[in-house]
Amino acid sequence: MVERQLRGRDVEDERVLRAMERVPRELFVPEQLRPRAYDDAALPIGYGQTISQPYMVARICEALALRGDERVLDVGTGSGYQAAVLAELAAEVVTIERLSELAQSARESLLAAGYERVEVRVGDGTLGVPERAPFQAIAVAAAVPELPATLYEQLEARGRLVLPVGTRRAQVVVRSPEGPAVLRSVPCRFVPLVGEEGFEAG
Repeated sequence: MVERQLRGRDVEDERVLRAMERVPRELFVPEQLRPRAYDDAALPIGYGQTISQPYMVARICEALALRGDERVLDVGTGSGYQAAVLAELAAEVVTIERLSELAQSARESLLAAGYERVEVRVGDGTLGVPERAPFQAIAVAAAVPELPATLYEQLEARGRLVLPVGTRRAQVVVRSPEGPAVLRSVPCRFVPLVGEEGFEAG
């Protein structure tokens, strides 16, 4: 997976590549899909949600440009896989999931994979986790209609937020004195983020 899907494309951050090598992705997919755990594809995990394509997880983590000492918020826990990769790259990871069943499943998968220090919360991801703010980085694993102001406010100065805006582009946003600064965007496709500052439940 790392050689063909990531290094063989345009993922260049060696810390991210090593993190992707270390996380056992098969522990984060339903048992019947484990033979496909390392496919270059998003896979269903129930409740209309998916575990993101490995390439997109790597691109999001690379865009955050983590050094290893950050507190990171992971919005849209899903399977817990992206939180595990982030735990390899940062000092603290708080992850939030709207669906309690998925949060519990992710908590169990994270424990099984040895990531017991990842803090799993249940709640509206679009509103973040204000009592744990500020965050040096925020990763959003589902598409939003526009930048959620509440998440942006939970970034520290010069902190980075990576999130899919709409269904086709992921933006890298930096908190600057002048307001949100979009560094760049990359093509992507994600399920919608449901919540007060996201999409409505359908």
